[in-house]
Amino acid sequence: MKFKSQTGWYQGRKTLAAACLGVLTMVGNATQDVLAEEIVGRLSYHWGPSHTAAGWAVKFADEVNRRGEGRLRIDVYPQGQLFGIKEIVGALKAGSVEMGAIIGIVGFPTVVKDFNIASFPGMFESLEHQRSFFQNTPEGRALWDETVTKTNTSLVMYDPVGPVLTCSVTSKLDSIESYKGLKARRLFGTEKPLWKALKVDYQKLGTKGVYTALQTGMVDTVNTVPNGLRAYSWWEFIKYCQLPYQSYADAYLMANSDWLNSLPEDLRQMLLEVGREIGDAATAGIMDASADVLDEFTSQHGGTVTILQGDAKAEFDQMLSDKVFPELSKMVSPAVIEAAQNHPAP
Repeated sequence: MKFKSQTGWYQGRKTLAAACLGVLTMVGNATQDVLAEEIVGRLSYHWGPSHTAAGWAVKFADEVNRRGEGRLRIDVYPQGQLFGIKEIVGALKAGSVEMGAIIGIVGFPTVVKDFNIASFPGMFESLEHQRSFFQNTPEGRALWDETVTKTNTSLVMYDPVGPVLTCSVTSKLDSIESYKGLKARRLFGTEKPLWKALKVDYQKLGTKGVYTALQTGMVDTVNTVPNGLRAYSWWEFIKYCQLPYQSYADAYLMANSDWLNSLPEDLRQMLLEVGREIGDAATAGIMDASADVLDEFTSQHGGTVTILQGDAKAEFDQMLSDKVFPELSKMVSPAVIEAAQNHPAP
């Protein structure tokens, strides 16, 4: 009886254990199902944390994560942790990362030559003017569509880096003569005709290498957006910048199209909605943010901003017309140039 009683207790334990195991299995499967529903997208960008565009990228990710409610999460990888400014286009196309920030004038002309039009000095009066060309003219829209098709990307958010200007360690940049003998960094192709016309020595150099190049004197002049002075601490060496702005550098938070299209419809629409909202705010504030950086450059870092005007500006504009634009026109098809020239600012 004693052994029978113990056997019955043992059998009861087995039954209870089996029941518990079944419950745990159900809970475990349910937990896995919940976890499986969370989709994670990695967002890669090259900016430092103090760059205005980096701040907007983080706000975008935070808002997506809030609205995603555990179903969609965007993890950010700043400062080129995954891919640099030159690598991101290829990485997105290959699906090596789900989202990335592309500087249009840097990344897209390597895929579609006509995208060089975005960096022509004086071609567009604002970011909105440039975007309107790409979205609202037959030539511009065809160019944009070709670009995103060839890169397998889709626009999620505008995240502009700002207006482009020239800055130097040694020269006040107050005349054409003041450029002679300078050593410039070249980042994108349309800079070459300008540097040649100004009799400036130049070399191709990525963003990561500029600080050391300025520090060692390898280069002393850069075309940049004001944010670059602060985000990469270039104003430790740069002392002069020149206005007016030459062009407007737009950046785009792009998604790999295959990944974006694989998202559930409600999550995809939410992602795009957040992109529009944050992108509108980023665009609305970029010019003021750029002006604030220049104010800080002059008030706290001993910098000087030269404003070309009068005869000096007329001389510069004439040089652009006579020497720079004929060379630039070889980089873009005539139909695209004509369409851009004839497209009015909104």
